[in-house]
Amino acid sequence: MGQENIYYATGRRKTAVARTWLKPGKGEIIINNKPMDEYFRVDSAKQITAQPLELTNTVGEFDIRVTVKGGGTVGQAGAVRHGITQALFLLNPDFRAVLKRAGFVKRDPRKKERKKYGQKGARARFQFSKR
Repeated sequence: MGQENIYYATGRRKTAVARTWLKPGKGEIIINNKPMDEYFRVDSAKQITAQPLELTNTVGEFDIRVTVKGGGTVGQAGAVRHGITQALFLLNPDFRAVLKRAGFVKRDPRKKERKKYGQKGARARFQFSKR
């Protein structure tokens, strides 16, 4: 088995981490040993995952295997998208300009803010009572 045409990258979003392997093939996307349609039930998550392939006109050219942990559905979809984007760079550095313009290159660093003590939430306070 030739390892030279397999491209590996890591994608992250919120608390989700996706390890992505890209290799020439028929266009199968396998996430945690399940087909993408079976793993992501929500259509928006499937669209988010496929965006880098659509932008670079490489839909159906690569078999993609992903293991993703942590986060929720949208966070995992974003992490998979980031991982596919990073793997496409390794394949062809010319894709960078197109993907950067779409905003897929930079990891989305936004996370949930922690709850503070003496408060109801991260910023919400308990209701003040004068009497």
